[in-house]
Amino acid sequence: MAKLQAMTALGAHEPAVITVGPLTISERFDVALASVAARRGKDLAKAAKVAGVPLPGLARHIGGDPYSAFWVAPEMWFVEAPFVGHELIAQMLKGAFGEAASITEQTDAWVAFDLVAPDLAPLLERVCNVDFPGVPNGYATRTVIEHLGCYLIKHGTGSVRLYGPRSSAKSLLHAVEVAAAAAW
Repeated sequence: MAKLQAMTALGAHEPAVITVGPLTISERFDVALASVAARRGKDLAKAAKVAGVPLPGLARHIGGDPYSAFWVAPEMWFVEAPFVGHELIAQMLKGAFGEAASITEQTDAWVAFDLVAPDLAPLLERVCNVDFPGVPNGYATRTVIEHLGCYLIKHGTGSVRLYGPRSSAKSLLHAVEVAAAAAW
């Protein structure tokens, strides 16, 4: 019988941690992700409250335990949770939301990178159109980095989570590394 081993989006058995100047880029291999979309005529807010899933407003992220969420479109959110214990996040959420939401597994569709530096503005102004210093902590948006549709979540002046297409993980990482080298 074959022994399967999980691999990160970058094709390794352990998540990558890369340092460029003051920037640390950490590949996140420990996050489960699912999309939650409201169904017409159903009480999604009530189901979310019972499930313990926050539903943030426009362009916002709300952290929680175990579920965090960020807004991606009207009546649609991505829900994050620790992978351990939530490997089947979509099934878990379907059970909790019932008929109130349409839920799809997203974990293996996206790569997650945490970017940490004293000030990320010099980097982010080179790679995307987000006015990083001008947006509050907890801001979440879709943006384009190196022709890739990405989600950016601002956790603080020096902390961002970036979601990009898993199939382009290496290209996204390269774009961030090159911009970081130019920024510092």
